Amino acid sequence: MKHGIIKIRFLLPLSVALFYSSCISDVYNPEVCFQENVLPIFVTKCSMSGCHNSLDNKAHYDLTTYEGILKGVTANHPLQSEVYNQIRGINPSMPVGQKLDQKDISYIKIWIKMGAKNSSNCSGCDTLNVTYNVRIKPIITNWCVGCHTAGNAGGGYDLSNYTGVSTSITDNRLIGSLKHLAGFSEMPKNTNKLSDCDLKAVEKWVNAGHLNN
Repeated sequence: MKHGIIKIRFLLPLSVALFYSSCISDVYNPEVCFQENVLPIFVTKCSMSGCHNSLDNKAHYDLTTYEGILKGVTANHPLQSEVYNQIRGINPSMPVGQKLDQKDISYIKIWIKMGAKNSSNCSGCDTLNVTYNVRIKPIITNWCVGCHTAGNAGGGYDLSNYTGVSTSITDNRLIGSLKHLAGFSEMPKNTNKLSDCDLKAVEKWVNAGHLNN
């Protein structure tokens, strides 16, 4: 009897720990949106030159479009989806030479579990409360920082900080690039423009004086 009690006392904390870990395995659990949360991960971290874009088309996967990404996805089943299995684990095979952070991995997993839909503006389109830190910085971080950092300043622009973003506004360069206007280098690379909601937010922030707020 005493042996049984000891066994229960040992198993109970272990069961609680396992239950708790399963509950927090997806620590980021928002209403994940494909266009705003998932597509930027593939575009900025998996579709650079020599990898999965419309030109190189490595392994027959163009990861710059919804249709291309969906070729490696089984909706509702992350563990049956090649694109998810390639990025998870201790030594993932993709992206080459780096590992996605847990937030990115969770976004992709949750999106697949939710049905892998081509969704956009899931939380509504907020163009009223447009501040740099809350609204603009996340857009730039998601879509641009992969190519524009201090160590890899594409076009000479480091967009990982406010100063760099502010500098890119000169001569309408940031807006021209984001809107894919003639005479500007299209940004993000290898894919479509940002959603209308995000473009409106950036444009409103720029026109209001692009404050560091």
